[in-house]
Amino acid sequence: MQLTSFTDYGLRALIYLATLPQGELASITKVTEIYGVSRNHMVKIINKLGQLGYVETVRGKNGGIRLGMPADQIVLGDVVRAIEPLQIVNCSEEFCHITPACRLKGILFSARQAFLDELDNHTLSEMIEDNPPLRVLLDQPAQ
Repeated sequence: MQLTSFTDYGLRALIYLATLPQGELASITKVTEIYGVSRNHMVKIINKLGQLGYVETVRGKNGGIRLGMPADQIVLGDVVRAIEPLQIVNCSEEFCHITPACRLKGILFSARQAFLDELDNHTLSEMIEDNPPLRVLLDQPAQ
């Protein structure tokens, strides 16, 4: 299973924001520079994360973005469920004529559930706690 770039960079943006001192604002431009992704793409990601409450956006001259809730309350599985299209295959009868007898869809459903169950065991705070190399890497823009 491969996450979309939207989800991938959404998780990365949250990781970056979690490394900031509580309440400190960052700019979307800074996040795009760190990960080497287009600003337009990151604006869409941050907008979605803001709608979901994971990111707080502050408008104005001194505005920016920050986590919308404590990192230890952000469960990775919840984030992925909220922003990732999780349909692994198209099992509609219009698309696949073996759907009524197919056993693969059940296996794939179980695999997806195991993936999400594992993500449910981890919070955003685990990604940053006791991780000095991460902080060093986040201080340098992507090449």
